[in-house]
Amino acid sequence: MSGQGLFISFEGIDGSGKSTQARLLADTLRAQGHEVVLTREPGGSPGAEEIRALVLQGDPDRWSAETELLLFMAARRDHLERTIRPALAQGKIVICDRFADSSRMYQGLSRGDLRAQVDTLHALMIGVEPDLTVLVDMDPAAGLSRAKSRATVEERFEDFGLELQEKMRAGFLALAQEFCDRFEIIDGNRDIDAVSLDILTTVQAKL
Repeated sequence: MSGQGLFISFEGIDGSGKSTQARLLADTLRAQGHEVVLTREPGGSPGAEEIRALVLQGDPDRWSAETELLLFMAARRDHLERTIRPALAQGKIVICDRFADSSRMYQGLSRGDLRAQVDTLHALMIGVEPDLTVLVDMDPAAGLSRAKSRATVEERFEDFGLELQEKMRAGFLALAQEFCDRFEIIDGNRDIDAVSLDILTTVQAKL
Protein backbone atom coordinates (compact mmCIF):
# COMPACT_ATOMS: atom_id res chain seq x y z
CA MET A 1 0.00 0.00 0.00
CA SER A 2 1.15 3.53 -0.79
CA GLY A 3 0.75 5.36 2.52
CA GLN A 4 -2.73 4.58 3.80
CA GLY A 5 -4.49 4.40 0.45
CA LEU A 6 -4.35 2.23 -2.63
CA PHE A 7 -2.79 3.43 -5.89
CA ILE A 8 -4.13 1.75 -9.06
CA SER A 9 -2.97 2.61 -12.56
CA PHE A 10 -4.51 1.61 -15.89
CA GLU A 11 -2.29 1.04 -18.91
CA GLY A 12 -2.79 -0.09 -22.48
CA ILE A 13 -2.48 0.97 -26.09
CA ASP A 14 -4.63 3.76 -27.50
CA GLY A 15 -8.24 2.62 -27.86
CA SER A 16 -7.86 -0.31 -25.45
CA GLY A 17 -10.81 0.83 -23.34
CA LYS A 18 -8.72 1.54 -20.25
CA SER A 19 -10.23 5.01 -19.69
CA THR A 20 -13.75 3.57 -19.75
CA GLN A 21 -12.74 0.75 -17.43
CA ALA A 22 -11.02 3.12 -15.00
CA ARG A 23 -14.23 5.18 -14.81
CA LEU A 24 -16.41 2.09 -14.33
CA LEU A 25 -14.16 0.82 -11.55
CA ALA A 26 -14.27 4.20 -9.80
CA ASP A 27 -18.08 4.25 -10.01
CA THR A 28 -18.36 0.73 -8.60
CA LEU A 29 -15.95 1.32 -5.72
CA ARG A 30 -17.71 4.57 -4.79
CA ALA A 31 -21.01 2.71 -4.75
CA GLN A 32 -19.41 0.26 -2.31
CA GLY A 33 -18.54 3.13 0.01
CA HIS A 34 -14.88 3.74 -0.87
CA GLU A 35 -13.41 7.21 -1.27
CA VAL A 36 -12.01 7.28 -4.80
CA VAL A 37 -10.00 9.82 -6.77
CA LEU A 38 -10.18 9.20 -10.53
CA THR A 39 -7.40 10.98 -12.36
CA ARG A 40 -5.34 10.78 -15.56
CA GLU A 41 -1.98 11.36 -17.17
CA PRO A 42 -0.82 13.56 -18.59
CA GLY A 43 -2.99 15.77 -16.42
CA GLY A 44 -4.69 15.34 -13.07
CA SER A 45 -3.73 18.77 -11.72
CA PRO A 46 -4.20 22.25 -13.21
CA GLY A 47 -0.56 22.63 -14.26
CA ALA A 48 -0.35 19.10 -15.64
CA GLU A 49 -3.53 19.62 -17.66
CA GLU A 50 -1.88 22.60 -19.37
CA ILE A 51 1.07 20.39 -20.31
CA ARG A 52 -1.39 17.76 -21.59
CA ALA A 53 -2.57 20.12 -24.29
CA LEU A 54 1.04 20.68 -25.37
CA VAL A 55 1.94 17.01 -25.73
CA LEU A 56 -1.29 15.46 -27.04
CA GLN A 57 -2.27 18.04 -29.65
CA GLY A 58 -0.64 19.19 -32.86
CA ASP A 59 1.68 17.65 -35.42
CA PRO A 60 3.13 14.21 -34.56
CA ASP A 61 6.66 15.60 -34.94
CA ARG A 62 5.98 18.68 -32.83
CA TRP A 63 8.36 17.48 -30.10
CA SER A 64 11.39 15.24 -30.06
CA ALA A 65 11.12 12.18 -27.84
CA GLU A 66 13.59 13.79 -25.41
CA THR A 67 11.60 17.03 -25.07
CA GLU A 68 8.41 15.01 -24.79
CA LEU A 69 9.88 12.99 -21.92
CA LEU A 70 10.75 16.13 -19.96
CA LEU A 71 7.27 17.57 -20.48
CA PHE A 72 5.60 14.36 -19.32
CA MET A 73 7.90 14.15 -16.29
CA ALA A 74 7.10 17.74 -15.30
CA ALA A 75 3.38 17.01 -15.58
CA ARG A 76 3.75 13.81 -13.52
CA ARG A 77 5.68 15.56 -10.75
CA ASP A 78 2.98 18.23 -10.40
CA HIS A 79 0.26 15.56 -10.50
CA LEU A 80 2.03 13.56 -7.80
CA GLU A 81 2.48 16.57 -5.51
CA ARG A 82 -0.98 18.09 -5.88
CA THR A 83 -3.29 15.11 -6.42
CA ILE A 84 -1.89 11.61 -5.87
CA ARG A 85 0.11 11.94 -2.65
CA PRO A 86 -2.52 14.01 -0.77
CA ALA A 87 -5.26 11.53 -1.69
CA LEU A 88 -3.23 8.48 -0.64
CA ALA A 89 -2.29 10.19 2.64
CA GLN A 90 -6.02 10.57 3.33
CA GLY A 91 -6.56 6.85 2.80
CA LYS A 92 -8.32 7.19 -0.55
CA ILE A 93 -8.15 4.88 -3.56
CA VAL A 94 -6.41 6.64 -6.45
CA ILE A 95 -7.27 5.32 -9.92
CA CYS A 96 -4.99 6.81 -12.56
CA ASP A 97 -5.49 6.50 -16.31
CA ARG A 98 -1.81 6.02 -17.29
CA PHE A 99 1.25 6.61 -15.14
CA ALA A 100 5.00 6.05 -15.44
CA ASP A 101 4.67 2.84 -17.46
CA SER A 102 3.33 4.92 -20.35
CA SER A 103 6.55 6.94 -20.35
CA ARG A 104 8.54 3.70 -20.31
CA MET A 105 6.63 2.77 -23.46
CA TYR A 106 6.05 5.95 -25.45
CA GLN A 107 9.41 7.65 -24.88
CA GLY A 108 11.39 4.70 -23.54
CA LEU A 109 10.63 2.27 -26.34
CA SER A 110 8.41 3.49 -29.12
CA ARG A 111 9.32 7.13 -29.77
CA GLY A 112 12.98 6.84 -28.86
CA ASP A 113 15.44 4.49 -27.21
CA LEU A 114 15.19 6.39 -23.92
CA ARG A 115 14.31 3.74 -21.36
CA ALA A 116 17.43 4.43 -19.27
CA GLN A 117 16.66 8.15 -19.20
CA VAL A 118 13.03 7.46 -18.29
CA ASP A 119 14.06 5.27 -15.37
CA THR A 120 16.70 7.74 -14.16
CA LEU A 121 14.31 10.69 -14.21
CA HIS A 122 11.57 8.60 -12.61
CA ALA A 123 13.87 7.61 -9.74
CA LEU A 124 14.99 11.22 -9.23
CA MET A 125 11.68 13.05 -9.54
CA ILE A 126 8.82 10.57 -8.96
CA GLY A 127 9.99 7.55 -6.98
CA VAL A 128 6.52 6.02 -6.76
CA GLU A 129 5.01 2.96 -8.43
CA PRO A 130 1.34 1.92 -8.28
CA ASP A 131 0.26 -0.83 -5.91
CA LEU A 132 -1.60 -2.41 -8.83
CA THR A 133 -1.32 -1.81 -12.58
CA VAL A 134 -4.19 -3.07 -14.73
CA LEU A 135 -3.04 -3.68 -18.31
CA VAL A 136 -6.03 -3.78 -20.64
CA ASP A 137 -4.62 -5.83 -23.52
CA MET A 138 -6.15 -5.12 -26.93
CA ASP A 139 -5.55 -6.05 -30.57
CA PRO A 140 -3.59 -3.06 -31.99
CA ALA A 141 -5.62 -2.69 -35.18
CA ALA A 142 -8.91 -2.78 -33.28
CA GLY A 143 -7.61 -0.36 -30.68
CA LEU A 144 -6.35 2.13 -33.26
CA SER A 145 -9.65 1.99 -35.15
CA ARG A 146 -11.53 2.67 -31.93
CA ALA A 147 -9.17 5.49 -30.93
CA LYS A 148 -9.40 7.23 -34.31
CA SER A 149 -13.20 6.96 -34.32
CA ARG A 150 -13.32 9.28 -31.29
CA ALA A 151 -12.21 12.14 -33.57
CA THR A 152 -10.83 14.37 -30.80
CA VAL A 153 -8.05 16.96 -30.97
CA GLU A 154 -5.86 14.70 -28.79
CA GLU A 155 -4.73 12.32 -31.52
CA ARG A 156 -1.06 13.15 -31.85
CA PHE A 157 0.07 9.65 -30.84
CA GLU A 158 -2.66 7.86 -32.80
CA ASP A 159 -1.40 9.70 -35.89
CA PHE A 160 1.86 7.73 -35.71
CA GLY A 161 -0.15 4.76 -37.01
CA LEU A 162 -0.49 1.01 -36.52
CA GLU A 163 3.22 0.24 -36.30
CA LEU A 164 3.53 2.29 -33.12
CA GLN A 165 0.50 0.57 -31.59
CA GLU A 166 1.96 -2.86 -32.34
CA LYS A 167 5.26 -1.91 -30.70
CA MET A 168 3.35 -0.52 -27.75
CA ARG A 169 1.35 -3.68 -27.19
CA ALA A 170 4.47 -5.85 -27.25
CA GLY A 171 6.22 -3.40 -24.94
CA PHE A 172 3.40 -3.32 -22.40
CA LEU A 173 3.30 -7.12 -22.28
CA ALA A 174 7.05 -7.12 -21.68
CA LEU A 175 6.62 -4.58 -18.88
CA ALA A 176 4.00 -6.84 -17.31
CA GLN A 177 6.66 -9.53 -17.08
CA GLU A 178 9.30 -7.11 -15.78
CA PHE A 179 6.99 -5.80 -13.03
CA CYS A 180 4.98 -8.98 -12.53
CA ASP A 181 4.48 -8.21 -8.82
CA ARG A 182 2.07 -5.36 -9.59
CA PHE A 183 0.78 -5.96 -13.14
CA GLU A 184 -2.45 -7.79 -13.96
CA ILE A 185 -3.23 -8.42 -17.64
CA ILE A 186 -6.91 -8.20 -18.57
CA ASP A 187 -8.18 -9.29 -21.99
CA GLY A 188 -9.79 -6.19 -23.47
CA ASN A 189 -11.03 -7.93 -26.64
CA ARG A 190 -14.41 -8.65 -25.01
CA ASP A 191 -17.56 -6.77 -24.11
CA ILE A 192 -17.28 -3.98 -21.56
CA ASP A 193 -19.12 -5.81 -18.77
CA ALA A 194 -16.93 -8.91 -18.95
CA VAL A 195 -13.77 -6.80 -18.83
CA SER A 196 -15.03 -4.69 -15.92
CA LEU A 197 -15.99 -7.77 -13.89
CA ASP A 198 -12.48 -9.22 -14.26
CA ILE A 199 -10.96 -5.90 -13.20
CA LEU A 200 -13.24 -5.57 -10.18
CA THR A 201 -12.37 -9.11 -9.04
CA THR A 202 -8.66 -8.28 -9.34
CA VAL A 203 -8.99 -5.03 -7.39
CA GLN A 204 -11.14 -6.54 -4.64
CA ALA A 205 -8.37 -9.06 -4.00
CA LYS A 206 -6.08 -6.08 -3.26
CA LEU A 207 -8.67 -4.53 -0.93
